[in-house]
Amino acid sequence: MDGIQETRTTRGVAPARSRAPETLVPETPWRGDCVQDLINAVGSLRPGTSSDQLVDQLRGLEDLKSAIAALQARVAVAFDLAQRRKQAQGGVPTSEHGQGVAAQIALARRESPNRGSRILGLAKALVTEMPRTMAALETGQLNEWRATLLVKETACLSAVDRCAVDEELAADTGTLSGAGDRAIIAAAKAAAYRRDPRSVTERASRAAAERHVSLRPAPDTMTYLTALLPVAEGVAVHAALSRQADSVRSDGDPRSRGQVMADTLVERLTGTPGGLSGVEVQLVMTDRTLFQGDSEPARLTGYGIVPAGWARSVLAERPAEPDQDFKVWVRRLYTAPGNSDLLATDSKARLFPRGMRRFIEARDDTCRTPYCDAPIRHIDHIVPWRSGGTTNLHNGAGLCEQCNHTKEISGWTVKPLPGNEHSLEISTPTGHSYRSKAPPLPGHLHAATSLHPTAIPQSRSHRRQLHNRAKALKYARRAGLLAA
Repeated sequence: MDGIQETRTTRGVAPARSRAPETLVPETPWRGDCVQDLINAVGSLRPGTSSDQLVDQLRGLEDLKSAIAALQARVAVAFDLAQRRKQAQGGVPTSEHGQGVAAQIALARRESPNRGSRILGLAKALVTEMPRTMAALETGQLNEWRATLLVKETACLSAVDRCAVDEELAADTGTLSGAGDRAIIAAAKAAAYRRDPRSVTERASRAAAERHVSLRPAPDTMTYLTALLPVAEGVAVHAALSRQADSVRSDGDPRSRGQVMADTLVERLTGTPGGLSGVEVQLVMTDRTLFQGDSEPARLTGYGIVPAGWARSVLAERPAEPDQDFKVWVRRLYTAPGNSDLLATDSKARLFPRGMRRFIEARDDTCRTPYCDAPIRHIDHIVPWRSGGTTNLHNGAGLCEQCNHTKEISGWTVKPLPGNEHSLEISTPTGHSYRSKAPPLPGHLHAATSLHPTAIPQSRSHRRQLHNRAKALKYARRAGLLAA
């Protein structure tokens, strides 16, 4: 669904076969329990007894999913209209109408805020500009993903041209029946180019502005480092890595071609063969994992959970060149007894100090908005400074840029919740509330168990471990690292 944005409209021209916005709200209001009745009805269904019945059920349920997706699109557009009316009545400037709507839709659908924007853009396009695609979705001739492809490939067109492409493809008549994703994309591209070749060409020229590099976790402590580049630069990078791999392998290097290309990429970007010297890699682990060979997994900032053995091996590695320096810094983080909450320290400064920012990043790991896994870009006050919020760990949260801006919109409130584990509550303009709790730190279950002597039988080594931990906590309090 990448690339879907709010669709353009043409003043004075009503899209063909589209509904006026005022008619998007159902004439008969829903009963409050009608959706729950539908959920209960679906839950009461049981698989058929014969193969033909099972296949019919699969097809019927797939059609139901498509119909629900279409209804969700209509509901999203109706909600957007209702929110804009409310904001207009409240005196919100016209340029700010619609702010926060996509974020509320995302929370309701248990999606990230970024995906919420794309969901709303898709809904607007289907409901107001592509009625035949919408009809195909409602009747199960297209699923939500393939309807998304049609919307995506016509995003550069005006409302009138998009309506014309929708009419030409006529998905609701079965013209795309049996077509796969590539065939649908090709048909939409061809139709869009016939209607407005200039816009399609300009879209390709603007694509270079969307170049970026992203990082995604992969299984077995691997990761996908992806670069979206213009085709010329991408081919040049791949050719350079290929030439280096062919040259090294011709000299007898035992590594495979792909391994050499990957190692060369790391070496040229970081300036070192191992890729770690001079680059900070934050590994959060328990003292038992680091010093005692415990199996409790560690957490790598920006990646997620990694095996304990792998974490220790990374810290034990040394550069291949003897003259290169490799430093390991150990930063102690203390947690309150019986839970995994990092302890807070107060500051009179309005901005979070560097050490406190790093502390919050280690505690929150990713954006604290529910369902948003985006990297932390802003460390901000939960209760704003202007409203009396203090600069401490309890009132600080790590957020992505979009979520940090969203919580400043009128009608949104965020407050920290009392308790040992750091939690906060987000309230939207509609009165719905969502709670967010900091992810558990490595070893929190083991620590909680070991701090209750009656939970498990105590051996001599276990009692010694409890005694040493009590001494460490006592020392930390004396040093001012823990609250008394």
